[in-house]
Amino acid sequence: MASAEQLKALLKSHIDRDDRQFYSVAMQVAAYEAKVGHGKLAEELRDMIDAAKARALSDEQHGKLIPLARPRGELANLLTVAYPKSRLADMVLDPRVAAQLQRIMKEQRLFARIREHGLSPRRKLLLVGPPGTGKTMTASALAGELGIPLFSVRLDALITKFMGETAAKLRQIFDAIAEVRGVYFFDEFDAIGSQRGLANDVGEIRRVLNSFLQMIEHDQSNSLIIAATNHAEVLDHALFRRFDDVVEYHLPTASQATDLIRSRLGKFAPKLFPAKAIAENLEGLSFAEVRRAVDEAIKEAIMHDEQRVKGEALSQALQERRQLSPKTTDNKKIVPSHAGPTTR
Repeated sequence: MASAEQLKALLKSHIDRDDRQFYSVAMQVAAYEAKVGHGKLAEELRDMIDAAKARALSDEQHGKLIPLARPRGELANLLTVAYPKSRLADMVLDPRVAAQLQRIMKEQRLFARIREHGLSPRRKLLLVGPPGTGKTMTASALAGELGIPLFSVRLDALITKFMGETAAKLRQIFDAIAEVRGVYFFDEFDAIGSQRGLANDVGEIRRVLNSFLQMIEHDQSNSLIIAATNHAEVLDHALFRRFDDVVEYHLPTASQATDLIRSRLGKFAPKLFPAKAIAENLEGLSFAEVRRAVDEAIKEAIMHDEQRVKGEALSQALQERRQLSPKTTDNKKIVPSHAGPTTR
C-alpha cells in the first residue's frame, strides 16, 4: 500500500503535470508492493506505467502529425497517410504468424521498459508471402493497435531515372520516420530490394538499395518500418539481416478460409452452413480472394431482398474467384535459411 508521503507526491506531480516525477513515484509504489510479496499487483502497476508512458509518447508525437498528415512539397508525393481502425483480432492468422505479431505488439507496448535496459523493441519487419495473404492488412492492424498513423511509401514517386535523386527522396522518408512516430509501409519492396548483380540490375536501383541498407541500419527512431513483398526470393540477402523479424504468410488452409467466411458473413450466414461444398472451392484462393467472394455473395443477397446468403450463391462466388485467380504455386518456404530476427 502506498505511504501517505507517496500519495501526496503522486497527487502533487499530477497537479504540477510533472509526468516524470509521477512515473518515478508510481514505480516506487510498485517496487514496494513487490518487496512485500504482492507480485501480481506490482506487475499490474508496472504494466500500467509502461502503457501510460507509451501513450504519452504517442500523444507527444501526435502533436507533430499536422505537417505530415498534410505534407507539402516533395514529401506530399512520397507518403500517403491514414489512421486505421483495424485490429489484429479482425484477421484470420496462422498461429505462428499470430504469435510473432503478438510478440511485436507486446514489445511495442513495453518499449520504455526495454529501452531502459539499453535494448530495442522489434520494429523493423519484413513481410513475405503470396498476394492477398494479409501483409498490407497487417501493417494497417499494427497501426490501429498502437494508435499511430500509417504512412504508405509511394514507390512510383520514389523511384526515378535520375542518378542520386531516388536516394535523396529516400533520405526525406527516413527523416520523417525519425521525426514522427508511425508505421511506415514499403509495399512491393522488391522494386528497390532486388539482389545486386541480377541480369536486369540497373545502377540507380543498386545505389538506392545500398542507401536503404545504410539508412535502416542506422535508424534509431520509435517508428515501425514494414516492408512487404510477394517475391522474397529476389531480395538481396543483406536485407534480411537489417530486419528485426521476418514474418512469412501463406495461402489459407481450408479451416482458416472457412473461419474467415463465417466471420465475414456475419448476420448473412446461411442457417445451414454448407461447409463441405465450400471447402471444395477454396483451394488456391488467398484471404483477399475469399473476402471478395463473400462480399459478392452478400451483395447478391441484398439485391434480391434476402436476409441470408444462399449456400449455392456462396459456392458460385468462390468458383468465380478461382476462375479469375492466377495459377498458384506450391506453398513452400520462401525465406532464405539464414533469415530471421536479428539480435540487439
